[in-house]
Amino acid sequence: MANHKSALKRIRSNEKKRLRNRYQHKTTRNAIKTIKSTTDKSAAEKLLPKVASLLDKLVKRNIIHKNKSANLKSKITKHVSSLS
Repeated sequence: MANHKSALKRIRSNEKKRLRNRYQHKTTRNAIKTIKSTTDKSAAEKLLPKVASLLDKLVKRNIIHKNKSANLKSKITKHVSSLS
């Protein structure tokens, strides 16, 4: 157990940040699954900017790496353009 007041505060704040990061990451993963399972092109085109925005936010907050975000955006864009 931590002995210093600042260490106790750090433990509390780390837990809050961890939960927030998990929530945001899971939300983004669910959005990616939704767009991948969509067969309607117009609906997928509407979702694409929202998913890209979510990925960019994860990168900005250092939750995922920028290259992973770029790869995911590339894959979902390719998927959306292949829909008819």
